[in-house]
Amino acid sequence: MTDIARALTTASIILLPVMLLHFAVIVLTVKRGERHERSGVYERAEVDRSQTIPGATRRRLLLRRTFVSWLVLAWTAFTASVLTASTATVRFMFPNVLFEPPPTFRAGFPDEIQAGQVDERFKEKFAVWLVHDVDPVTGNHGIFALSTVCTHLGCTPNWLEASQEFKCPCHGSGYYKNGINFEGPTPRPLERYAISLAEDGQILVDKSIKFQYEKGEWANPRCFLKLSE
Repeated sequence: MTDIARALTTASIILLPVMLLHFAVIVLTVKRGERHERSGVYERAEVDRSQTIPGATRRRLLLRRTFVSWLVLAWTAFTASVLTASTATVRFMFPNVLFEPPPTFRAGFPDEIQAGQVDERFKEKFAVWLVHDVDPVTGNHGIFALSTVCTHLGCTPNWLEASQEFKCPCHGSGYYKNGINFEGPTPRPLERYAISLAEDGQILVDKSIKFQYEKGEWANPRCFLKLSE
């Protein structure tokens, strides 16, 4: 925020004198046009009194009005363009920030997920599946948090309840319910996230900590929430 504030201050210091100068020129032009208009009125009055309107006078009045009108229009357009450019410059100073969900979130209580169930409630927002099943590494019964990112090219597989498998729609990679790959071009199983119980008894998932099967990290107790059968 300090860099943005400094950039905005610098831009304001540069643009403010320019805008004031443009405003002053426009005001002076309008006032000069008013003086010319008044002089034109006096000239027309004199002409009316003499009941003659010389052609040179009419041309001079027409040229004055045309000059003032086009000058005001030109400066107005130029000022508008400067304002537009200034707005675009200020907008460019602010980066496009992607607001992502926090890496740690509560996922309800363990008894809300039935044995053998793949919970998809957190797939869209957090890209996480909660699976209540037997751990293929330790043989314990409990819950683990699987990443919904295919380890091939990063697509999002679908959970197929009928065949009890995850299937990637992009290139056909397949994963068992426990996340281990069995077909397709994917080179390794799905990744797990750290999982634990919060103080209030809810499941706490921490996406900032990942565990990979091929590195032997699934043996880490932090990637599996053991439950009593």
